[in-house]
Amino acid sequence: MRQRLAELRGPDVPPQPLDARALAALAANPGCRRRAVLDGAGVPKAALAQSLGSPSGFGQSQFAFMRGHAFEARVKSDGGAELLRLTHACLGGGPEPEPGSARVPDLSAAGPQGRAGRTEIALREATAAGAWTLLDHPMLSLDVAGTPAFLEPDAVVVAPDGTWTVVEIKSFPMIDGAADAAKVGAAARQSAVYVLALEDVAARTAAGGGRAPEVRTHALLVCPKDFSNLPAASAVDVRKQRAVTRRQLSRLTRVEDIAAALPPGLSFDVARPADELSAAVDAVPATYAPECLAACELAFHCRERARARGELTSLGRSLRADLGSLTTVEETLAAARGDAGDPDDPAVAALRRAGALRAEALAGGARCP
Repeated sequence: MRQRLAELRGPDVPPQPLDARALAALAANPGCRRRAVLDGAGVPKAALAQSLGSPSGFGQSQFAFMRGHAFEARVKSDGGAELLRLTHACLGGGPEPEPGSARVPDLSAAGPQGRAGRTEIALREATAAGAWTLLDHPMLSLDVAGTPAFLEPDAVVVAPDGTWTVVEIKSFPMIDGAADAAKVGAAARQSAVYVLALEDVAARTAAGGGRAPEVRTHALLVCPKDFSNLPAASAVDVRKQRAVTRRQLSRLTRVEDIAAALPPGLSFDVARPADELSAAVDAVPATYAPECLAACELAFHCRERARARGELTSLGRSLRADLGSLTTVEETLAAARGDAGDPDDPAVAALRRAGALRAEALAGGARCP
């Protein structure tokens, strides 16, 4: 299977690792086989969109990237003393941490699998030690549609009471104790993915005969306070996002099943000509919705194709759901005119009624002086 995925990606293209942001986007649109196979094969979607002639502006600016790294380094300075203080203030977990007393284990190892294994060992050791422990950029693994995804949260804190807490450090401000709701929601969806991965580690710990640790369903969100560079924190409840993400990831079709149905020799190698790449991408069904514009590098390409086919999903999932068996704009207009559609279908009946009311209103307006 790895060889097949490498062939899909291209022999000279390094795999693009899945991160929590990509998994959250994938879970938000589990019916999109195109994204599932591209992410499973590690295809660099930004480069693919560029080669297709539909580049996307999706991503983080270099300035925001550097600012975020600088703020994260400040939060974790002095052995994570300030980060642990914020964790205790927001979530408790035992006695107040003393500066310089926290454990910060070395998580370096060869490759993502080695780092994930070292992280599991460090989590078990920290839980047994019963002391404040900061895991800086641990590596976690999560099975996604039969393919392991390696995830790297900003930090995980193990409290003296044995609880594990996901920490998300963001560079957007927290003004008067509140941050932008949309950005907090995105951070919560990312944190939910990390919580699921930690719960898998906790389950393996219990299966090995150890004490089952508690993974907190409240993540710690750390942001700059007001307009300064000082850190502020808030506990974010991710139970809803965790449940939705788990359910959506379980609905994903296994990557090997999608790959097995593709034509032999098909490849998404970004070095191939644009027409060949376009044919390869179009060979995998996609489920486009306007929300993809904020979450997927291929959104512009998929939107163009969806509009060309007149798909109702290009106008929004709620509209598509309201119209039932009707799937295209052409079918919908024909049903509204009475030229097609089952009159017993409630959606068709509502469209015809709306069409009649519109015609009556226009006719009435024409008689006005």
